[in-house]
Amino acid sequence: MIIRKLLVSACSLCFTITLFAQDVTFKVWEGEIPNSKKAINYKEKAEIENGRMRSVSHVSQPTLAAFLATENISNTAIVICPGGGYTHLALEKEGYKVAEWLNTLGIHAFVLKYRMPSPETMQQTAIGPLQDAQKAMRLVRAKASELNIKLDRVGVLGFSAGGHLASTLSTHYDREVYQFESKYSARPDFSILIYPVVSMQAGVTHQGSKNALLGKDASEELIQQYSNATQIDAQTPPSFLVHATNDTAVPVENSIEYYLQLKEFDVPSEMHLYQDGGHGFGLGREGSHTQWPEALVNWLTTNAYLLKID
Repeated sequence: MIIRKLLVSACSLCFTITLFAQDVTFKVWEGEIPNSKKAINYKEKAEIENGRMRSVSHVSQPTLAAFLATENISNTAIVICPGGGYTHLALEKEGYKVAEWLNTLGIHAFVLKYRMPSPETMQQTAIGPLQDAQKAMRLVRAKASELNIKLDRVGVLGFSAGGHLASTLSTHYDREVYQFESKYSARPDFSILIYPVVSMQAGVTHQGSKNALLGKDASEELIQQYSNATQIDAQTPPSFLVHATNDTAVPVENSIEYYLQLKEFDVPSEMHLYQDGGHGFGLGREGSHTQWPEALVNWLTTNAYLLKID
C-alpha cells in the first residue's frame, strides 16, 4: 500500500517511476539537468547480477531508489551514497544491501545513483555530485509527511568516494550549486561516513577520486574547498565514522582529520577505527571491522533515531 501511495504521489509531482521488487526508483531531476552538457557517446554501463545492478559507470541521469521499511518503522530516513572513486558506483555492495539492512532496523533508505563527474557531461565536474545529493535530500524531505518521516531525522550515509560526497553534503549543504524553489533544507541531520575520502590534499587523498572530481590540475583553492574537514563548523551534522587502520586505498587519516575537526567545534561524533578490513568491506567481510554495523545500531539508538515518535 505504501509503495502504491508513493507511486501515485510521485506521479502527481511528475517524477518518472520504475517499480522493482521492493523499491521505487525515480529521476532526481525532471527536465533539464543543471550543469549538464549533451554527450552522444557517453552511455551508462552497468554490471547486472541476479536482476540488479551490481555496479554502474558513466552515470549522467541520476536516480533515487527508495527501499521502504515495512516493520518496526521509525521516523528516520537515510540517503545512501555508494562509493567507486567517482568513476563508478558499487550499487549492490554499498547501496542496495545496505538499504535492505537499514530496512530491518525500521529505517527508510534511499540509494542515490549520482552522476559521475565528467567534462563530457558537465560544465563543472566538482559541483555535479553535490547538486544531485542536495536535490536528493530535498526530495526525501518532500516525501516526509507521506512516509511518516520526521523532517529532522533525515541522514546521509556514504562509502569511500560516496563518503566524500556525504561529507561534502554535510559541509556544503547551504551552498547554492543550482537554482531551486524547494522549501526543504539539504542539510543532513546526521552523517555516517564509512572509510570515506575526506581530504583532497596530497598524501592523504585518494588520488583517483581527486582526479575524477577536481581534475589533475586542480587549483589549491579548489583542493582546500573540497578537503571537507577544513569546511566543518558548529552547524556540521553529528557524525559516525568507520575506517580500517590498514586501508591502503583511502588512508585512515581522512576519518581522523574529520573527527578531530568535529571535536574542535563540539559537534557530537563517534569514530571506530579497526585494525583490519582494508578498503571496501561494505557491511563486513571477516575480522574486527565486522562489528561496525552493531556499533552503528548502538549510536542510532543512543541518539533516538531508531525510536518512533507519534
